[in-house]
Parts: sequence; structure tokens; C-alpha cells
Amino acid sequence: MNSGVFSEFVPYLSEDFAVTTIDLPGFGENNAVVPSPYTIASLSDAIAPVLPSSCVVIGWSLGGLVAQQLALSQPDVVTDLVTIASTPRFLAGPGWPGIAGDLLNQFEQQLAKDYAKTLERFLAIQAMGSPSAKQDIKTIRKRVAQFPQPSSVALKDALRLLSEEDLRQHIGRIRQPTLRLYGRLDSLVPTSGIDRICELQPNSDTVVLPHASHAPFISHPQQSADIVRQFVSSRK
Repeated sequence: MNSGVFSEFVPYLSEDFAVTTIDLPGFGENNAVVPSPYTIASLSDAIAPVLPSSCVVIGWSLGGLVAQQLALSQPDVVTDLVTIASTPRFLAGPGWPGIAGDLLNQFEQQLAKDYAKTLERFLAIQAMGSPSAKQDIKTIRKRVAQFPQPSSVALKDALRLLSEEDLRQHIGRIRQPTLRLYGRLDSLVPTSGIDRICELQPNSDTVVLPHASHAPFISHPQQSADIVRQFVSSRK
């Protein structure tokens, strides 16, 4: 995905905040910028110079991994952290709910064969729980298509990050006020793992939207914006 996925959500926040959307390296307008090695640390290093001062960083899904890393590496710039449908570790493992390795391998094979078709299926997952799912998918597809296609290298490496990156041992060092927003219907970041995340970062706040899936800001934009707004304003 590129930052076009947030186009419909930004207006819900822009009355109260100056909103900056950033394409991850290798995606959207940054599709020609592909750090090597392609790691969460190198992605956050590439993004750090364009962060506004004293900012709230919001990261969705894979972007949530980058956001957590930014909170750790840029404590003087990042004042608050919000993750949406994200986790410190995406891959399932012993005692850790997450995405099955076979499913990630399937994603990789499908993307290699047909990026557009796989993106369409992925968008369908994002809109689950929305009463206007078909229209949501159509709108987001149009917004995402306005940006360049991702680098094939970044696409493959980003999927690898979902399998390999593990910030579980580090999130306890995040000192910024943290909000973690989930969708109860999310099949990629299951709510059964929330208690484990809370154990690792006990000072974080958790909100679960009962009818949302992997992209609450798409299916429930007003509710998601209200939750973010309330969280940030409570810190001021």
C-alpha cells in the first residue's frame, strides 16, 4: 500500500491536526528509494529526517512496526505513538498469535504472479466490517492507483519483514504515550494476541473496534479519528 490509502481518513483529522502522510521507502512516491538492507531500522532511518518536530506518529500494519521503531530511535521528535492493526511481531509462533507462515508465503507467490489481483483481494480484507464495503474498496483502489506501483524489491522485502522482524524485546522501552487500535474481526493481527502485547508494554492504551477488521480507519473512519483525537488531547 501507499499513502493514498489514507486519503479518505485524513480529512477526519485535519481540522485538529496538521497531517503529514509518508510513503514507506519503496512504495508510492518513494518507490525508487529502497534501502539496503531493507529492515525496520533502515526504513525508520530513511523516514526520520522528514518527520515534523514534536509529532504524533501513526503507523498501520507494517507501518506500525516502523512507527514503533521511530518511537524508540527518535524520542526527541516523536511525542506520541499510535499503531493501527499492528504488533511488534506479525509471524505466529509458540505462545504468540499472528499470521501463519504458510499464509505469508502464499501472499508472496500471489504478488509475484499478479500484483493488481492480490491488491484487490487485500483491499477486500481491509473493508470487512464496513456497511459500505464495496464503495470503500472502489474509493481506496482509486486513491492507491494514483501513486506509482511499488518497487518489486521493496514489495518482496516488506513481506519478508512481516516474517522476520521482532520488536517484542524492545517495546517495553517505548516511553511515549502509546495507543494501540485493533479490529476484532482482524485475521492478520488477531485480538487473541493483545494481552501478550500489553504484558510487553503495560503502559500502552488499547482500543478494540468490535465491527472492524484490519483497517479500522477505512471501515470506521469517524470512530477511529475520534479515538485518536481523544487520546492525543488527553496528553496535552
